[in-house]
Amino acid sequence: MVAGILILGLILLVMPVIAGSLFCHVDQDAPRLLLAWVGGQMLLWAGFLAVCVPMVLRKGRLSEVIGLYLALCGLLLAAAAGKYVVQRRRKTSENARVQRKGLSYKQSAPVWCLFAVLLLIQLAAAGMLAYEEGDDAFYVAVATGTESSDTLYDILPYTGATTGTDARHGLAPFPVWTAFLARLSGIHPATVNQIVLPVVLIAMAYAILGLLGCRLFEKDPKKTGLFLVIAEVLILFGGQSLYTAENFLLVRTAQGKAVLANMVLPFLLYLCFVMTDACRRGERPSVSLWLLMASAAAAGCLCSTQGALLTSIMIGGIGLLTAASFRRLRILLPTGICCLLPMGMAVLYLLL
Repeated sequence: MVAGILILGLILLVMPVIAGSLFCHVDQDAPRLLLAWVGGQMLLWAGFLAVCVPMVLRKGRLSEVIGLYLALCGLLLAAAAGKYVVQRRRKTSENARVQRKGLSYKQSAPVWCLFAVLLLIQLAAAGMLAYEEGDDAFYVAVATGTESSDTLYDILPYTGATTGTDARHGLAPFPVWTAFLARLSGIHPATVNQIVLPVVLIAMAYAILGLLGCRLFEKDPKKTGLFLVIAEVLILFGGQSLYTAENFLLVRTAQGKAVLANMVLPFLLYLCFVMTDACRRGERPSVSLWLLMASAAAAGCLCSTQGALLTSIMIGGIGLLTAASFRRLRILLPTGICCLLPMGMAVLYLLL
């Protein structure tokens, strides 16, 4: 069990931070560790989609997906390490001063302490309490069947009988990612889904809200902390319906549609803020920003088939508004490229 937890910590915490260092300069005002963690996870999710969906369509096996995905992760980590070495060689005294610049939390310590207490309450509840959720009968069963049978969507989750490839759900193979975590760690998929992932993903959701807060309140620690505390209170008391985003975050955390609503779309909104701010200052958004935006859109497709539509609408709509507001028609080309994969997944879904 200890070895499994360490493996999950390596996959869910260390690897995303290393891979996300490729994008830590997308927003100079953002906390780099948070941006690297979230951005790296989006990149790794996009890589898993690229590996898994073709395997689902050709009726491959989970072990093949794991081998190809680990090879891809190795390439991404090697690229991140190479970039770090190059940057260290080109480091100047000015860059060193920029890196030492950080937020001052001394004057807003009570607010951040309250945020930490409320966050710990939510994480403890997610890890120690159980909630009956009907959709888990499908998603957890798919992950369990995938891990135990080494197949991809060839097992009926309700009966265990063999069936043809489920192309509809196979185009959003988030449960296969859960099975991948379970296979490498040796921990049962139900435990990964119900205990491990809720703790990690809830923390990631607040990290994304923190990035949004830094952008909205111009890196003001007190205002950002108050924003996060208010968000926590709204989430804690947001269970007035089974279908609210708050309810999805707390009790359906490891379901793909919950990840789409509470992590992927808010992170895309944050990236759109960065894009529009660059256009407002008359600057050209960096290539890294577009790569990260395309990765987040692909991550949305991994989470749910609805992600193909929602990510395209968000990126395309904000891109059109930005082009019209700042008269930057050139922005339409990269935003359109970012929408190509979601649109392609939507067409594939209709064809299958």
